[in-house]
Amino acid sequence: MPTRIEIDQLHELLAAGAQLVEVLPSAEYHEQHLPGAINIPLKGLDAATTRALDRGNPIVVYCWDYL
Repeated sequence: MPTRIEIDQLHELLAAGAQLVEVLPSAEYHEQHLPGAINIPLKGLDAATTRALDRGNPIVVYCWDYL
């Protein structure tokens, strides 16, 4: 189960070297995304597309939630 974090926690993680990955489709990523985020669409998320991520630092995966 994913862990939900709040914005203060996100700032702390990013300051500590966390990587930000948005999993929405590319068109939505290009429309709007958080600064510094990279795009790996959820349907393409696999070992090859995540190879460039630094496994030594936290990885924060997000998508927009309008609830």
